[in-house]
Amino acid sequence: MDRVITVVGHAAIDLLFDVENIAVHNESHPIIDYNQYYGGGAANIAVAIAILGGNAQLISAVGGDFASSGYEAEFEKFGVDLSLLYRFPEHKSTRAFVFTDREHNQSTYFHWGASIELKELEPPEVDFVHLATSDSTYNARIAKKAKFVSFDPGQDLVTYSRENLESILENTNILFTNKHEIQRVCEMTGKSMDDILSMIETVIVTYDASGSKIYNNGTEVTIPVVTVKALDPTGAGDAYRAGFLLAYTRGYPLEVCGKIGSTVASFAVQSIGCQTDLPTWDVMKARYEENFGKLELPA
Repeated sequence: MDRVITVVGHAAIDLLFDVENIAVHNESHPIIDYNQYYGGGAANIAVAIAILGGNAQLISAVGGDFASSGYEAEFEKFGVDLSLLYRFPEHKSTRAFVFTDREHNQSTYFHWGASIELKELEPPEVDFVHLATSDSTYNARIAKKAKFVSFDPGQDLVTYSRENLESILENTNILFTNKHEIQRVCEMTGKSMDDILSMIETVIVTYDASGSKIYNNGTEVTIPVVTVKALDPTGAGDAYRAGFLLAYTRGYPLEVCGKIGSTVASFAVQSIGCQTDLPTWDVMKARYEENFGKLELPA
């Protein structure tokens, strides 16, 4: 039986708009087309783990429209455990509104909805937790209670106080960042990269098309991307984390975990929407072996 991976953060409905031009003050422009997708970093990771065949549990705050939006049924379809969800009928669920023009400029608005309640809540004790973008105070509280902590501050890093960030890092076993976020972590804490690496057992830094690097106890491994025709990079990082974490809990070596993460990410980028083309373990394994050779069972 797979270890339960509890993922904390947003379950958001993404509304993506194609527009002629992004409006400034007192302007109006036509919307060419728009589509709705299921998203939110924590939700993307939980769904990807479940589709891969893992045991995923989601901690998120949702509104009274969670069921009517179809999102609850989507989680249930994939077998994500929703028993620890916080439900606030008086709130709307979290939504992201993303406007993209013909030159690929973007303007994004994010409505936290029910997620604003997280800062007041006392989290449960969990075994293996991944902290995705969420309320920093809640993340700091649950990091102190969990037996094993994986942390991805993501775009919400700017909302963290130094105190909350340092508190989480002190309890973190695996840290995921991109090349910009790791610099920001160092600046906010006053620590060098070497300080972070000596403090946290495993640090993964992603470098867009250049792949990722895994730092562990003085070693450094570079993981290449799996090249596909990319349509939408949104959600690639979440897919990478899902593949990595499931492989990690199954006992695979770190380099293999990174390659599995890279393989799962390649599926996320080849279609629009973060959860629209995620692979099962067997489908992932076939692409992995095309790129990296035979996927051996962990020792």
